Amino acid sequence: MAKKQTERLRVEKIRGQGPKEIFGENAQIHDKSVNSFSKTIFETLKKDFPSLEFRFREKITKKEINEKLNSVDKRLGLTVFVANASIRPDGGIIEVKDKDDKWRIVLVCEAKHQGKDIENITKGILVGKNSNQDLMVAGNAIERSHKNINEIRNIMIDEKHFPYILFLQGSNFLTEPTAVLRPDGTEVILKHDAGSLNRIDRLTSANYSLPINQNSCENIVITVDGKSVMLQAVSIFTKATEWSIEEMLPIMMDVSTTSLRILGLTEK
Repeated sequence: MAKKQTERLRVEKIRGQGPKEIFGENAQIHDKSVNSFSKTIFETLKKDFPSLEFRFREKITKKEINEKLNSVDKRLGLTVFVANASIRPDGGIIEVKDKDDKWRIVLVCEAKHQGKDIENITKGILVGKNSNQDLMVAGNAIERSHKNINEIRNIMIDEKHFPYILFLQGSNFLTEPTAVLRPDGTEVILKHDAGSLNRIDRLTSANYSLPINQNSCENIVITVDGKSVMLQAVSIFTKATEWSIEEMLPIMMDVSTTSLRILGLTEK
């Protein structure tokens, strides 16, 4: 895994071959792709662990989340204004039935695509008010991710694992300097630490600034004033260019099997 992560983080030389080669014609349905991949993981888990029972859900209601919170502490889960409110992670929710016949979450995935600078540069498109800039100032759409993350934390408040994967894609999620070539061969360097471009720092609050591109499914336990506190961190994976199914599935399977191990349902 470490070797793959190193390769993924290298400085990439991306040539001007047009948007199809850079992002793929399905880039705009990145979030829908992760739902399809999650269902593949769901079917794989059923085959690999035939003694276990799994289910796949598209959403979790606020009512169910509040009931879970209240069952842990009567002070929690008391407020809801929209009775049918729910969260719908891009990749749905995969659950397993434990030894006590209770459903436990095994995997939750989200996918966010933000930043078209690589695509624009390779096509020779200039942006900005006067159409004279290579780079577009990054937006804030990805900050909506925090809502789903917090709600999954709520319903998993008493768990020892947090199988939430956030797949990031696009020029707003660079982790290394990236060289991109215009159609005429001119090189443009995208700086991963430019405040106007990078938005990863707005998401690392969801994983306590742990390293990117690692499985953080198992909770971290820290000690505060002599008391143990569990931290549930999102596993954040990022690429400048399009994620392939061959890259995503092993990551999703790794987190899923980590969940099963922590739940005591498998030794894998």
